[in-house]
Amino acid sequence: MKRRLEELARVLGVRFEGQGQTEISGMAGIDEAREGELTFVANPRYRQKLRTTLASAAIVPPDMTEARISLLISPTPYLTFAKALQIFYPESRSDPFVSPAAWVDPSAHLGESVTVHPFVHVGKGAVVGARTVLYPFAYLGERVRVGEDCRIHSQVSIRDGCIVGSRVVLHSGVVLGADGFGFAQDGARHVKIPQVGIVRIEDDVEIGANSCVDRATMGETRIGRGTKIDNLVQVAHNVQIGEDVILVSQVGISGSTVVGDRAVLGGQVGVVGHIRIGTDAKVGAKSGIHSSIGDGQIVSGIPTMPYAHFLKTIGAYKRLPQLRDKVLQLEKEFKALKALLPARRSPDEPVGGDPSLESEQEDSGFSSSDKP
Repeated sequence: MKRRLEELARVLGVRFEGQGQTEISGMAGIDEAREGELTFVANPRYRQKLRTTLASAAIVPPDMTEARISLLISPTPYLTFAKALQIFYPESRSDPFVSPAAWVDPSAHLGESVTVHPFVHVGKGAVVGARTVLYPFAYLGERVRVGEDCRIHSQVSIRDGCIVGSRVVLHSGVVLGADGFGFAQDGARHVKIPQVGIVRIEDDVEIGANSCVDRATMGETRIGRGTKIDNLVQVAHNVQIGEDVILVSQVGISGSTVVGDRAVLGGQVGVVGHIRIGTDAKVGAKSGIHSSIGDGQIVSGIPTMPYAHFLKTIGAYKRLPQLRDKVLQLEKEFKALKALLPARRSPDEPVGGDPSLESEQEDSGFSSSDKP
């Protein structure tokens, strides 16, 4: 597929500078790009590479227009880059089919143009929406509902009763609806609490490989519309995730926590249960969240603290060896100064010298102040 630069500019809704008739056949990173390819620069640190890249054109922000090649100028170059990739590398689609090697329960309902690959299991009473693709070894339990235009990749398990919206992407190994981790203690033994709720995934959610969303004890564990979840994320029972949330790899969220719309949790963030993370909050990687975070707050660390304070703390932490050496040196200097001072008087030593002289003065009826 080839597109002229001026055509790309029109489709992407940006302006161009340079040769509008330049033909673009693909995209590549700024170091790997060759003639006929489109690259992009969003970070100012790569500005100098615009002078040496072999690409025919680049997507750049408005303050990087000094390049020697043709440009697509965008206020959001990374977003424009994503849209351009979708143009040059559209998702491959095959004609819909249902493999005879799949198991589809007779009571299940498949919508129009559904694709079911070999070794898929679709359970009793399940419903699959139009144009959804079920890849090999996907498992849909009883009464599962999956919406339209979904991609359910290999080894995904959607357990009984769970609900998935439209245009959802579940990558390999995702598990929706495993039992929540609930046990009651009976003496030294742990008695399982039946997990009788479901998982609800709203529209336009994407969940990365080997992530797990546990079913609710009762009610629903919910992932809100447009939320994007990275690989290896754990969402526990009865958690409520808002809309357009970002959960980066290895985040773990304990039961009944609420995450507000558009919150961002960095990699390996751990969250205790029964708290609230506010709307538009941002949490730095490897943070430990032990209490609720307000709307719009930016925090980091264990325990979490305001991000500006966290940066100062990390700066001090890096200097701890030097600070320790400084304290030891100050202690040494203090001991040397102390050795130069007169010895401290004992608490039992009387003030004014020989006590026998004071006694004689008292017997004569005179004090030292009475002497001429």
